Amino acid sequence: MKTRKQEYGNTNIVGKNIERLRKEKGIKQKDFVSKMQTMGLDINPTSYSKLEGQVRLATDKEVFIAAHILGVSTQTLFDGAENEFVIE
Repeated sequence: MKTRKQEYGNTNIVGKNIERLRKEKGIKQKDFVSKMQTMGLDINPTSYSKLEGQVRLATDKEVFIAAHILGVSTQTLFDGAENEFVIE
């Protein structure tokens, strides 16, 4: 399994969890992108990589479809966010 070459960014919350869950399920990045495309999402491998790396925003469609492919709730993709922000 490849290790991440660059540090995570801070542009989205879900990227790190999507990457972790995808790897736990043994899905290759290119296969995940293909599944997203099959579900009607216009995304390329570079854009997806930036989503996982948290260097670009994630759209609501991307979050919804990623959760569906991973078999988790959308809320699961946001797990840990409470540690990154002060929520009152």
